[in-house]
Amino acid sequence: MTSTEAGASTSSDEEGEDERDDEPGIPKIRLGAVSFLNTRPLTVGLDGPDSPFELRYDLPSRCAADLAAGSIDVGLIPVIEYARSDPDYWIVPGISIASRGEVLTVRLFYRGDLSKIRRIAVDTSSRTSVALMTILLRERFNLDPEQVPAAPDLDAMLHTADAALLIGDPVLPLVTAEQGARQSLDLADEWTQMTGKPFVFAFWAGRQDRLSAGHVARLKQASLAGSACLPQIAAVFQRERAGDAVLYEKYLTHHIHHDLGPDELDGLAEFYRLAALHGVIDHEPVLRFYPSEGL
Repeated sequence: MTSTEAGASTSSDEEGEDERDDEPGIPKIRLGAVSFLNTRPLTVGLDGPDSPFELRYDLPSRCAADLAAGSIDVGLIPVIEYARSDPDYWIVPGISIASRGEVLTVRLFYRGDLSKIRRIAVDTSSRTSVALMTILLRERFNLDPEQVPAAPDLDAMLHTADAALLIGDPVLPLVTAEQGARQSLDLADEWTQMTGKPFVFAFWAGRQDRLSAGHVARLKQASLAGSACLPQIAAVFQRERAGDAVLYEKYLTHHIHHDLGPDELDGLAEFYRLAALHGVIDHEPVLRFYPSEGL
């Protein structure tokens, strides 16, 4: 993958950095990861004793805030925050949280007639999902309702508003067969229907000097390892949280993927274009990528 502002690094420099990554006494890279199930395939092996990373888990919006504050070095941030960031954020190439079609866990639930929605209670855990909802309602449904922040409790949200944006793991129990009567829009599916493109929710990003090519390779290795053990990840998650392990595995294998290839970058560019058009961001950002050794 290339970038309009790709960094340069010699092979000898990369080898030296790799050797230093695991040396005792060298400060670890503070890595802010999202606490949702969809992130677990990206962090396999990153918390081991030989890892150059120190992992911290939080909500997507919190990862973005921590990165902006400097309390982490690199974070799995909502893609909208890259467009709102300082100009020195760089992206880890090849890795994202993305979906083509139904994602299951980013949904707009609503009461009554969709065209009559005037007020939406918004779970602000992911700022990208709020931006996506805003764009879709304007582009596809000619709607621009009031948005009010709310705790992620669907019944309480729908008690105070006509609709509710809910994201992440709390949505999974709501998409089972028993809950199928609830009216909702899957926002990633609506996006793909409108554009024909995948939607990218998040990627690893940080300031330019925080990652070497060796660090990038380690993140890619973790993603490959996670992709190879999705059933095991789903089973561990079920033991921790209860729920339906079959649903968790289906979610990881059929609804979420972790590539950031040409199709995903095309979808990301379209999202940034529409976000700028609708005033959600000031301008379309230039994409800058950390140098990578490749695998």
